Amino acid sequence: MNIENLVTMANQIGTFYASYPDQREGRTEIANHLQRYWAPRMREQLFAHIDVEEGEGLHAIVLVAIMEHRRDKATPPPPGGDAG
Repeated sequence: MNIENLVTMANQIGTFYASYPDQREGRTEIANHLQRYWAPRMREQLFAHIDVEEGEGLHAIVLVAIMEHRRDKATPPPPGGDAG
């Protein structure tokens, strides 16, 4: 999928959850939504956009939500891969 479309969709999700009175809860719900409803490939494209382009175009709440929860939501490395 085109990264511009992914950024637009992520920002739409962020706009919805930005209205939560508790901003921490809003960020958690953004990350949960991306985990539940986005295909792994879509999340990986968004993560790559953050890594390479520093999340250009993403609303601040979306970028912070992803950075806060990325470790928990990232796809695990394949079996037998280099674990570090």
